[in-house]
Amino acid sequence: MSRDDSGPDGRVLLREATAADAGPLTRLFLDSRAASMPYLPKVHSDEDTLAWMTHVVLPGTTVRIAETGTGELLGFASLDGTELEHLYLRPDARRRGIGSLLLAEARRLAAGELTLYVFQRNTDARAFYERHGLTAVEFDDGSRNEERVPDVRYRWTADRA
Repeated sequence: MSRDDSGPDGRVLLREATAADAGPLTRLFLDSRAASMPYLPKVHSDEDTLAWMTHVVLPGTTVRIAETGTGELLGFASLDGTELEHLYLRPDARRRGIGSLLLAEARRLAAGELTLYVFQRNTDARAFYERHGLTAVEFDDGSRNEERVPDVRYRWTADRA
């Protein structure tokens, strides 16, 4: 990210998502999954994914958006209580500290405990979460998710940080 793409002082800005963000968040979600997890089966149409983002994710979770000072979407995190439901970055925005910024915000909002699932084959995400102090606590055969792909549950608590 060049300085031109970021906030007035070169930083990525965080803000709360609104209903108007449903379309851009859906596109980012789909693009990110396609780029970083091409092995995942596509279980929903793009239209169904937009409906899910509009009617489930945005009204039912706390969503924070990372964007540039000009409003260009870079990534988002969705938190349901202490469960990090989603953390996705635009494919060309990876490895710039944006994921770390969103994860820090999720930890702050979760107030001391954070859990999440990640697909076992998503080694980049697993390494990211482990670098940030999350610990794998449970491995699953994929029967709990609609993609039917094995996943792993991670946990972080403030007393271990």
